[in-house]
Amino acid sequence: MRRTVTEHPARLTKVRAVTAEVSQQQRSDARDNRARILAVARAAFAAEGLEVPIREIARRAQVGAATVYRHFPTKEALLSEVLAEPMALCSAVVEQGLAEADPWRGFCLVIEKLMEAHALDRGLSSAFTSRLPYFKADRDRTIRLLLDLIRRAKEAGSLRADFVLEDFIMAMMANEGIRAESPEQRAAASRRFAALMTQSFHAAPAPAPLPPAVRLLPAVQ
Repeated sequence: MRRTVTEHPARLTKVRAVTAEVSQQQRSDARDNRARILAVARAAFAAEGLEVPIREIARRAQVGAATVYRHFPTKEALLSEVLAEPMALCSAVVEQGLAEADPWRGFCLVIEKLMEAHALDRGLSSAFTSRLPYFKADRDRTIRLLLDLIRRAKEAGSLRADFVLEDFIMAMMANEGIRAESPEQRAAASRRFAALMTQSFHAAPAPAPLPPAVRLLPAVQ
């Protein structure tokens, strides 16, 4: 005759509580790992560009590569998550420029802010000026807004008539090459470069005071 084993209700309750606690801890660990991976990836891509490999991201985040891939199946998925906010910020900056009553002031504001943001984030700069397909929607939205900004400044007679979008892209690519000892110096150098560029873009260029220069090379002895 088969004996039926009946679990004690108190024991069942304890087992279920332990199981729930373990499951909750696992979910918490997974959230912490994901947040740490994103923070490390954001810092790495901003400082070094998009070429930083997944294994290096995993090493800096102190997790295995498999853990990174569990949260982000491809590097493209990780890049999209990391750069979603900075790419959206680019569009917001151009919208802010379009909202300016003075078209030329709006144009200069956009050039300065975008150049500074890109100088501080090489990953963002690479994503914006590349043809990588997973950034296409955000990039296309920003470019459409930029075209409106350019048209508006030209119609006001402030922006030189032969200025085209490619001139803006070239300026951004040149800005990406700024190298300095600290992020603060890169930002300062970028603001000066932006001022030089906007003066050359004006329909009737006239010298105006520039932001302070930044030492980018050691002093010559």
